[in-house]
Amino acid sequence: MDKVIMHIDVNSAYLSWEAAYRLQHGASVDLRKIPSVIGGDEESRHGIVLAKSIPAKKYGIQTGETLFSARQKCPGLVVVPVNYHLYMMCHNALISLLKDFSPLVQVYSIDEAFLDYTGMKVVCGDPVEAAHRLKDRIRNELGFTVNVGVSYNKLLAKMVGELKKPDKVHTILSREEMIRKLWPLPVRELFMVGRATAPKLYRLNIFTIGDLARADPELLRFHLKSWGPYIRDLANGIENSPVAPDAMPPIKGIGNSTTIPFDVDNPEEAKKVLLSLCEMVGMRLRQAGFCARLVSVYLRRADLTGQSHQRKFPAATDHTMKIYQWACQLMEEIWPSVPLRGMGVRVSELVPNHCLQLSFFEPYNEKKRRLDEALDSLRMRFGPKSVMRSCFLQSGLAPVTGGVIENFQMMSSIL
Repeated sequence: MDKVIMHIDVNSAYLSWEAAYRLQHGASVDLRKIPSVIGGDEESRHGIVLAKSIPAKKYGIQTGETLFSARQKCPGLVVVPVNYHLYMMCHNALISLLKDFSPLVQVYSIDEAFLDYTGMKVVCGDPVEAAHRLKDRIRNELGFTVNVGVSYNKLLAKMVGELKKPDKVHTILSREEMIRKLWPLPVRELFMVGRATAPKLYRLNIFTIGDLARADPELLRFHLKSWGPYIRDLANGIENSPVAPDAMPPIKGIGNSTTIPFDVDNPEEAKKVLLSLCEMVGMRLRQAGFCARLVSVYLRRADLTGQSHQRKFPAATDHTMKIYQWACQLMEEIWPSVPLRGMGVRVSELVPNHCLQLSFFEPYNEKKRRLDEALDSLRMRFGPKSVMRSCFLQSGLAPVTGGVIENFQMMSSIL
C-alpha cells in the first residue's frame, strides 16, 4: 500500500461517553449494558430519543422517536439527559490521543476522525498492530470503545470499519480483500448512495456494491448524470482525497428547531420563537465560516403534523436579521391558523463567507456584520442571556434557542 489510512468511529458515542463518565465517577451500572437512551427534557416537551444502547435497540426503540413511545416499548427504560459539554470533552480527549499515532488527524464529525498512518510504521510499528493498540488505549484510558478501519484510502477505511461493531479493527489491504468484503453488501450501504439514489439503482437491476462496480458507466451517466460514474468509482474503491487536518467536516446546511413549552397561537409570539432560533442559526453559520443562499421554515402543529416552506435569498448572507426577516415571510405564507407545538429554521446552499458575490439590489452593510460579530463574542464569553433583544424581556422565551452556547468555542476549534 502506498498509503495507510485509519478511520476511527466511536461506538454509540453519546451513550458511551455518558456511561464512561458515570462509571469513572462511581456508578455501579453501565448504561451500555441496560436498556437506556439519551433523551430530551420531557418537562419542556423535548422528549425525543437521541441515542440508544444495544439492549434498548432490541426493544425496537429508534433514534428520533418520542420518549413516551420508547417507554411503551420498554417500561423500565433508563433516560439520561443530554450533556453536550461532556461530549465535547470526550471528543477533544479522543483527538488528542489519536495524535500520538500520527500528526495528520482530520475530524470528520464529533465522533469520527481519519488518521494518516503513512510513513509512521518506523515509529509506531505495523499498521494493523498499531490499530489494535490505538483501539485498546482508547478503551483503557478513556473508557469507551471505537471501531478502527484500516485501508489505503479514506473511503475504504470508513466502510470497512463499520462492518461489525463494537470494539473491532477491520482491514482492507488489497483490491482482492475489498472485492471479497464489500462487493456482496447491499448497494444502499455504499457511502454516498442515499435513499434517493438507491431506488434508481434498483430499477437498473443494481442491488449490490459489486453490481454497481461492474455496471456500464454510460448507462449510469444516462440515468444519474455525472453522479452515476462517480459512485461507480466509489464502488470500485477509487478515492484519493488526503487526510487534511484543517479540512472542515462536510456541511450541507445548518438548522435549529425547538419544541415550544406552550402552544403558540399568535403570530407575534411565533415571530419571537423564530428570532430566537435564527440567533443560533446565524451564530453557527458565522462560526462555521459560511453564508447561505436558501432558508427554510418548518412549523409543527399540536397533533405532530407539520409543513415546511423555503426560498432563496437574493444574495448569500450570514446576517441574523436578514435570515429572520425571510423566515417570518415564509412562516406567514404557511401559517396553519392553529396553535403550534414546534418550529424550525434551516439554511443551506452554503458558500464560504470570505468571498461573496454581492447584489446590486441589497447593498452590503458592514455595520450589521460587525454587530453580529460583537453579539457572538459577548454571548460566547458571558452566556446567551448576557445580551438580548428587548422583545424578549418578560416574554417567557429564551433569547437564543438551540444547542449549548458554551460549546461553540470548542466546536469552532474542530470545524
